[in-house]
Amino acid sequence: MDHNTIIRERRSIYTNMFSGEKVDDRIVSEMLENARWAPTHRLTEPWRFVIFTGDGLAKLGDFQAQAYLQREGDEADPAKQKKLQEKPLECSHVIAIGMHRDERESVPEVEEICSVACAVQNMWLTASAHRIGCYWSTGGITFYEGVNDFFGWGPEDRLLGFLYLGMPKSDRWPEGRRSGMEDKVRWER
Repeated sequence: MDHNTIIRERRSIYTNMFSGEKVDDRIVSEMLENARWAPTHRLTEPWRFVIFTGDGLAKLGDFQAQAYLQREGDEADPAKQKKLQEKPLECSHVIAIGMHRDERESVPEVEEICSVACAVQNMWLTASAHRIGCYWSTGGITFYEGVNDFFGWGPEDRLLGFLYLGMPKSDRWPEGRRSGMEDKVRWER
């Protein structure tokens, strides 16, 4: 596919659309290599990734369920706890997305977050080119305090969500829905 097609056909493919077939680790490695080439102010390369697959998916699910239970205590919803535990098991791979905060305070945090987002977009476009389903979620434990140790990150780092990967059940790729750019762009000449 050419680059315009890849960009315009990138979609969020959710876990209920996954077939259970495993994504080849070589493609995940290609996704990570392409993430490496995202824009990065002052070459800080703030992206950090932890890939869960195989038995690692259950480990992630167990951790999420426990973190939720610990945070919510008696107010915990058993259905939500179960969902956090089981959702990773619906995937071939789950990639935890982290941002390492550079010590140089002259690099604004928003630039580091944007750089990580560009790296994730590179991974997502690579997955789409291979017709691998994925989506980026900032749900679950993303904004919980004290989860960084599980991912091997420091306290200055931030969990920015998870990229869920799986092979789609169908060869039929979802249609895109976007409105035109006329109301979103102004040219000054």
